[in-house]
Amino acid sequence: MHGRGYRDLEVWQKAMDLAVDCYRLSEGFPKHELYGLTSQLRRAAMSIPANIAEGEGRQHTGEFIQFLSIAYGSLSELQTHIEIAQRLEFFQEPVASKLLTRTDQIGRMLNGLIKSQRDKQKH
Repeated sequence: MHGRGYRDLEVWQKAMDLAVDCYRLSEGFPKHELYGLTSQLRRAAMSIPANIAEGEGRQHTGEFIQFLSIAYGSLSELQTHIEIAQRLEFFQEPVASKLLTRTDQIGRMLNGLIKSQRDKQKH
């Protein structure tokens, strides 16, 4: 275990809120996108907190870092899906902008957590 449980990690809590919001917002996407952008956006959004949780549950710091890196990759994928949805006018620009601001914050938090885990690994 890496200290606190994953539910106590602020980055996990924010990622969960973002995933729920993305899921709800994508309900308004065209039905023909259900197996396309809707599915991809939801999968990427849910992958972020899931990988944080899985990594925190691992026995070794190196594994935790690996899963945090995967979560960061999913975050980048989600940002791309949000921008595509906005360009296709599935999201209005203010909604997309607000979501991207939140993804940027989560990205900074993930980077900070990765750095702190790497520092911990060195000692």
